[in-house]
Amino acid sequence: MTSAISSQPTGFNKWLVGARPRTLPAAIAPVLVGTSLIHNDKRPINLLNGLAALLVSLLLQIAVNFSNDYSDGIRGTDENRVGPVRLVASGLATAKQVKAAAYLCFVFASISGLFLAFRTSWWLIALGLICIIAAWTYTGGAKPYGYFGFGEVSVFIFFGVVATVGSYFVQSEKITWQSFLVAVPIGTLSCAILAVNNLRDLPKDALAHKKTLAVRIGDRNARKMFVGLILIAHFSAALSAFISPWSLATIVFLPISAKICRNVINGAQGAALIPILGKVGKLQLLIAATLAIALLI
Repeated sequence: MTSAISSQPTGFNKWLVGARPRTLPAAIAPVLVGTSLIHNDKRPINLLNGLAALLVSLLLQIAVNFSNDYSDGIRGTDENRVGPVRLVASGLATAKQVKAAAYLCFVFASISGLFLAFRTSWWLIALGLICIIAAWTYTGGAKPYGYFGFGEVSVFIFFGVVATVGSYFVQSEKITWQSFLVAVPIGTLSCAILAVNNLRDLPKDALAHKKTLAVRIGDRNARKMFVGLILIAHFSAALSAFISPWSLATIVFLPISAKICRNVINGAQGAALIPILGKVGKLQLLIAATLAIALLI
């Protein structure tokens, strides 16, 4: 018992683990692509606005992770969990402390968002408020929509469309079809990350009456959906050749995607899906970086 306790993260490390670094590519990717798209307008990148947008995205992602940790922890959903350590469920931090950490991230995200609104458009304040409400009610509140199978839809909207188009908007102060097109591969890959997470937790979520999309459609269909998301991501990334022909370079990552999909389709379960979660995050970052370079060429 003593060795098991001593192996648990402590101090700052436990908060680093609670922030779930493997999910952060989902926050970096849309800002990277949306910011790079400004080159399509033959304008220089506004580095200050780009960094502020990145800070907002990262803080909101971490806030979501702490919010989920808190809400799932007090509901008992994370008991006997297979995935990464959760602070509340493991007893590494109290529910009050984790809730405070989530609130703190929301506050700093709001400050960065206000800075961007001051420099671009005050409409960003309303958008930021919607993002914060969506982040908290994913697993928080009386009727969290994440418990009813709407998690993937929310992720596509906020960590795909809103984050990518928003990052382009704070550079250009306009919205274009190109910004929506490059948002699709980023959004679908963010959905794929969540899909792996929910597939891993499917048995426990079903017992806890957490009706994620994976629980609703079943294990087999959840695996097919994951493959579909990866295919859509590649197809939409290739379609970005209408903006820059160099976007076709994303095809080089098809073998990596095929290997990931093969592992999922072949029935990887529980802890075996944890490294796949990290690989999908890296795939998203690779495709985003390639798209960004393509847009800058």
